[in-house]
Amino acid sequence: MIERVCLFVLFGFLSLSVAKAQVTNTWSPDNGNGTFTNPLMWGDWPDPDIIRVGDDFYFISTSMHYVPGCPIATSKDLVNWTMAGYAVERYDEDPRFDMKGGTMYLNGSWAATIRHHKGKFYVGFCTPKGWGREKGHFSICIADSVQGPWERTIFPEFLYDPGLFFDEDGKVYVVHGQGTLYITELNEDVKSVKGENVKIWEQRFVNANELGGRFGMEGAHMYKIDGKYYITCPAGGTEGWQICLRSDSIYGPYEHKLIINDNSSYPPNGLHQGGMVQLKNGDWWFIIMQDRGAIGRVPILLPVEWVDGWPMLGSGNKDVVTYPKPEVGKMYPIVAPETSDEFNGEKLGLQWQWNHNPDPAKWSLTERKGYMRLKASPSDSLRVARNTLTQRVQGPVSEGSVEIDLSGLKDGNIAGFGIFQKPYAYVAVEQVEGKRRIVMCNDETIIESIEAFTGDKIWIRARVTDRGFVAKFYYSLDGKKYYAIGNDLMMKLGLNWTANRFALFNFSKTKEGVDGFADFNWFRFTNK
Repeated sequence: MIERVCLFVLFGFLSLSVAKAQVTNTWSPDNGNGTFTNPLMWGDWPDPDIIRVGDDFYFISTSMHYVPGCPIATSKDLVNWTMAGYAVERYDEDPRFDMKGGTMYLNGSWAATIRHHKGKFYVGFCTPKGWGREKGHFSICIADSVQGPWERTIFPEFLYDPGLFFDEDGKVYVVHGQGTLYITELNEDVKSVKGENVKIWEQRFVNANELGGRFGMEGAHMYKIDGKYYITCPAGGTEGWQICLRSDSIYGPYEHKLIINDNSSYPPNGLHQGGMVQLKNGDWWFIIMQDRGAIGRVPILLPVEWVDGWPMLGSGNKDVVTYPKPEVGKMYPIVAPETSDEFNGEKLGLQWQWNHNPDPAKWSLTERKGYMRLKASPSDSLRVARNTLTQRVQGPVSEGSVEIDLSGLKDGNIAGFGIFQKPYAYVAVEQVEGKRRIVMCNDETIIESIEAFTGDKIWIRARVTDRGFVAKFYYSLDGKKYYAIGNDLMMKLGLNWTANRFALFNFSKTKEGVDGFADFNWFRFTNK
């Protein structure tokens, strides 16, 4: 191991240094010396699942109501990741995903699973009941490439927290459930259920080491290794742990083993829920998540040490935060998922997601080249405003800034930038009867306003930190000198399990203001 690290330093120093400089505005786990420091991404990438196809790794995450859904990232070395695409372009099964007749916050895609079989990619996820839905369902998306196009099939069955599994005999299964776990066989085309649910586990935990309590398992993923079936599952919630089940038969009986119980890197929140993958050299690695409050659930990469036939995670079954990089046979440049955007392309960058299905007539990257134009739709508040464009805030500290051209505003328009969740807060320009003012709004309440604003441009900035989960807001009249405005947003998770996000928006409180537009020249992100 020492020799490998030395070779990385001798032959890769210059290229790694250049690459590191290119991503200094974004968190990078790669230390440039053959080691990495968790988390992989210091933002909200929850419920991870992972596969390897040839030399490429693919990681999928939950995205809830955000559109497009089921984000997929790719990597060559399990440490440096970029966005590859999304499995769901939009949700068509309910008009409320278009914000017609209500909203669908907290619905969409939960606990996505990804597999590759006979040249095709398969993504499964569940859409839960509740939060406006009377019944949940399960979906499978199929594509030849992670870039799509994807074909989605919606099942009438509800398979909670699904783990898709292709067995060696050609049969296809989903392991699923909350508390009680089931195996359900699918038909060969993976587009419908073949058999009845078979119960395989219903025991609960008092704590990480004792059965018989109230903590059930969920988030299951299945593997077949050396003839045995393995299912990895979290239990214990945010402060929880990871369990592995093992059996000689897919339907059990299953024995269990605690494979990690460690919260030392961000106490009291434990490492729980994720998936594992095998390298070409035979090594196994596990991507597991850790809840970091309003910043989100971040992915953590851990080595797997096989002990008595069990996949034990970490180093000596503990998380030591910094590890030697996986041995993939080659050194790759330091990269990170995109954040900043000059809006110079004709397609929206993969870092962006809308708060619901967008209205394509109300946004454009081509009407004014080099700008993201957002046209106002009617809304009483940001919470129910369509075409709110978002991306992840990141920790431990991050800052987002925008420049907005306001010359296209109409009366009733409120255009600006802020932090979206429940509660939310923003800085915006509001136009009423031809007059404009700058406002800072914190969860439906105007905290501060600056009257008689006459400019056609404004620069707005938001800073967030994981220390107390605080967001602060600023504005500038020249893009150089920024002034604090309003008060702090104490970031929370009123939309459960969904992290806070930077948000660009333009909505109208009047009918006359519909289609008034704001032109966003750029969004720039830094970790500072």
